[in-house]
Amino acid sequence: MSHSQAESVIKNIIREIGQECAMKGQTVSETLVAFMVKAVVLDPRNEFNVDRTLTKNDVQKLIKLCVGRLLDTANPSLDTIKMQVYFDMNYTNRVELLNEQHRILEVRLAPVSRDITDNRARTREELESVYRKIVSYVLLRSGLGSPTDIKVVREATAALQSVFPQTELGIFLSLSKKDKERQLKELTMIVTGIRLFNKDCGKGGEGIDDLPAILNEAIPAATQPIDAELRASQDLAYRYTAFLEMMHERPHRNIEARLSMLKEALFNVRQHEAFLCIILSDVITCAQEVEMMDKQFAAQIEQLKNTVQTKTAVPTSQVFPIFLALSNLWTSFQDEILLLSFLTNLTVSLQQFLGIHAQLFPDDVMETLLGGVTVKSDEQRIKETMGIKVNVSDFKKQEWLFPETTANFNQLLIQYRGFCAHTLAEKDGLLLPGNPAIGILKHKEKYYTFSSKESAYVFAQNPDMFIQLIGEKAKECAELIQLLELHHQFESLAPYSQVRSGDKRSMKPITKCNSSTQTDTHILPPTIVKSYEWNEWELRRKAIKLANLRRKLTHSVQTNLSHMRRDNSTQVYLLKDFGTQTRLDNSSNVPRPQIFLAGLRGGSTRTTCMVKVNLTRAVDET
Repeated sequence: MSHSQAESVIKNIIREIGQECAMKGQTVSETLVAFMVKAVVLDPRNEFNVDRTLTKNDVQKLIKLCVGRLLDTANPSLDTIKMQVYFDMNYTNRVELLNEQHRILEVRLAPVSRDITDNRARTREELESVYRKIVSYVLLRSGLGSPTDIKVVREATAALQSVFPQTELGIFLSLSKKDKERQLKELTMIVTGIRLFNKDCGKGGEGIDDLPAILNEAIPAATQPIDAELRASQDLAYRYTAFLEMMHERPHRNIEARLSMLKEALFNVRQHEAFLCIILSDVITCAQEVEMMDKQFAAQIEQLKNTVQTKTAVPTSQVFPIFLALSNLWTSFQDEILLLSFLTNLTVSLQQFLGIHAQLFPDDVMETLLGGVTVKSDEQRIKETMGIKVNVSDFKKQEWLFPETTANFNQLLIQYRGFCAHTLAEKDGLLLPGNPAIGILKHKEKYYTFSSKESAYVFAQNPDMFIQLIGEKAKECAELIQLLELHHQFESLAPYSQVRSGDKRSMKPITKCNSSTQTDTHILPPTIVKSYEWNEWELRRKAIKLANLRRKLTHSVQTNLSHMRRDNSTQVYLLKDFGTQTRLDNSSNVPRPQIFLAGLRGGSTRTTCMVKVNLTRAVDET
């Protein structure tokens, strides 16, 4: 049979079981039916072979067994399974819950946001309509008042106009859709901060509840009922445990028939106790967050008052970050209100799975059964075994962890929710709290605690055998799979919350030990001169410090009688050798030649007679 065919067959079986239960007046969810089908198939007493295909007779037998168990309303086991399924389907941690609520808020605001970002207003009336829609969006997103309250709308409009006047609406509409959505969120946070500041100053705050005061009253009011229910479940668990422990020591035939029912009732209250501890832990975390946010909110308000004071105008770079911080803190307050309401409702819803105890084991019946039996709490049982430890030298292969040798001892994930592993297997599912101080056994990367030293020794001799016995017991009582956190052995029945956080649960122990070493520093007697200095500059520094020359002046006096007795020394600089170079320029005046020629023009005679006359003066005459 292929996987799709097998899945179709299982769906048909689940649907048929649901229909038969509905016909007999019992409405069950498909999740509960699916869990019951797997639990019935796993139970070896029903003789189902999971390795072969179910025949028609097997299917009819499976349906009959599941319907019979789902209609057995007087069975504590069914109530425990219903409680586990309900808690697994409804509980979520604070981070996932708040993320889901923020997602729902975004989905609800999407039409309003789309109506603003997709608007193409042009006329004055259209722009005014868009501005009114922005005011409504701011109020819906911040949760500070109703958009139908005229006083709230006026106050929000005035705050919005102080940071986003209507004249800027045209620029806003010209932005891209993502920028519009981002600016809408930013405007919402700024307007929220302004209104919160005005409320603190007594100048506004219409429709704004005092969430810090409400939370400070609601947290103790939510914690008290959870504590009361937790104590009631623990008291029932202590009484059931005392009686079952007595019956294992002194069996009684007339009551043995009710032992199985009593164990199932013990599983029921222990599971309720475990769920209440989870819820109470979340409430405590909520209280711590509120206390921290209350201080931060008061500090931001005080800083804003110091920034604004009596100024008529303040730079936006100084006040806008504070407004945004106030808005984020107020959103966190709203988240804590939501988370606290969710945890309170979940606590109340779990009470519907505890009504079987008053019917099967009323107080008068339990008092009769517990005649002469001492009822001990978990703390008393652990206190009785304090100071008793496993002797590690008695074991050669097993590894034991103790608080003194393990740094993260309190953070280790103990198997079976901290119950004694040996008692679970040896006494057919009896839940006794283990004492980690006796010693934690590490076996195949898992950790086990025990209620006594003897139980630890017996379990350590053959751990695999006892682990297998506990697994077989869990197959018979399917509610033990989640109660004892056996999801690693039964993946098909692992609750979603445990599968989701399974990777976070593995933590290895950090072991530590004491060690010491000793080295002889000076074998011979020391001859250390502490005043010795090898550094010349250090010696100079000490000399200057001793002389303290910066604050000392030297004086000298010379008289006529004593000046001859003093040695004088003078230092002079010798004269330098001087050299010069002079250039002498001389010149002489050469007489200008003066030579004249006469007779070149001719005369009365035919022959030309030229006369040369040299009138140049002599050199020495010049």
